[in-house]
Amino acid sequence: MQAAVVPAVSSSWQIKDVPQPQPGPNQVLVKMHASGICYTDVHETLGHIPGQFPRILGHEPVGEIVAVASDVTTRKVGDRVGTAWIQSTCGRCEWCQRGRKMFCPYLKSTGLDVQGGHAEYMLMNADATYLIPEKVSYEQAAPIFCAGYTVYSGLRWADPKPHERVAVLGIGGLGHLAVQYAKAGGFETIAISHSPDKDKMIRDLGADEIVRDGKSLAAAGGADVILSTSNSTKSMVDSIQGLRPDGRLVTMGADAEPLSISLMDLISKRIRIIGSQQNGPEYLYEALDFVAQGRVKTIVETYPLAEAPKAYQRVVEGKARFRAVLTM
Repeated sequence: MQAAVVPAVSSSWQIKDVPQPQPGPNQVLVKMHASGICYTDVHETLGHIPGQFPRILGHEPVGEIVAVASDVTTRKVGDRVGTAWIQSTCGRCEWCQRGRKMFCPYLKSTGLDVQGGHAEYMLMNADATYLIPEKVSYEQAAPIFCAGYTVYSGLRWADPKPHERVAVLGIGGLGHLAVQYAKAGGFETIAISHSPDKDKMIRDLGADEIVRDGKSLAAAGGADVILSTSNSTKSMVDSIQGLRPDGRLVTMGADAEPLSISLMDLISKRIRIIGSQQNGPEYLYEALDFVAQGRVKTIVETYPLAEAPKAYQRVVEGKARFRAVLTM
């Protein structure tokens, strides 16, 4: 089979012929139809996230099951499925037993510890697969398994109340989905965007208001929840001045710079800084369901697998609007 292979740290992606895998216990073989390229793929390629090379990346993989192991009973040939960041865990530690598998010290990640989805076929653990609603295309489904899952988890984890206002910082690959999920959830939604050229598109996504920074967010009445999808620590710190008392800043973008906050703001406004990731399978179910209802739509650029190096470079340069998806 063909796959996009990263031969060594910081090397260029290459399309190569590699052996087609066969399912072992608790595994299904999936014929890939689409696989989203996430900025995490860039971090992995550059060695910012440790792992073995060569490697096949891709943790937004979706496709059709073409073979199942003899012990698999919950999935069948023909099922449309995808899998997320968590491929397997030990099942025995405190965190697994408490239903918080994302903290398992023995966690194996899709596209990092095991082969990812940038290939014609991929093995998935049967109990790590999720059925894709029939109304959702593969191209639309793929980014939900990381980008959509991540931002919707952050929204749910912040636990906004019906009367509260939600702001989204950074209207890119994650942010354009965060705006839609916040609006679909029934919240007054504000976009914090530094790019006036995106204003019409942002309003089309459902934003009720657009502001440029934390000061203008405060002037517009502030927000109870800020979903930070930006990779800029400076922008995150700036946005905090727009938080209302008891407000929550949910960080989902990553930057090497540390996040500093005034203790007076922290105490006097009783604000909270919340780190968030993919916080539980029920949130992925809900995230996919909003897409099936037509209330959330991913804006994607699609590329055939053979053009994976080109697609990856567009992600590196920040030129993809808004998610790059490989199709097979």
